[in-house]
Amino acid sequence: MPEKKTLERAKKDKAEGKAPTTQAGEFVREEMEHIREGKHGARSTKQAIAIGLSKARRAGVDLPPPRKGTTSEETRKKAERDLEKGRSGKQGKPSAKRSRARLEALKHEPRSAASKSALSKQAKQAAARRRRRGKTTA
Repeated sequence: MPEKKTLERAKKDKAEGKAPTTQAGEFVREEMEHIREGKHGARSTKQAIAIGLSKARRAGVDLPPPRKGTTSEETRKKAERDLEKGRSGKQGKPSAKRSRARLEALKHEPRSAASKSALSKQAKQAAARRRRRGKTTA
């Protein structure tokens, strides 16, 4: 469950007419804070971002799932399920056993995924991918 301040920040972004990706950024920021605080870890920066985006979709941010071909079918289906969960409005009580298992698994992961260098490296790689996509083969 996202923290109250994160939900408020995301609501404020929505009220200001900002893009869903900006609203979702608040949840990603929260996830990075959790890793830095030592609440849990993540195998990679990409995983930490994915956890944040999943939380955002479940909290009701209208963030579309990734397009076909950009990620695996499994990832896209998960994003669609998260989006539906967020749109339905009703949140079922999560399984205590599953929640505990998830957190225990993440606690064993490294904390380096949220380091400045890891985030910088991820941002540079993402920007490079965007640049490559923009170029056409003539």
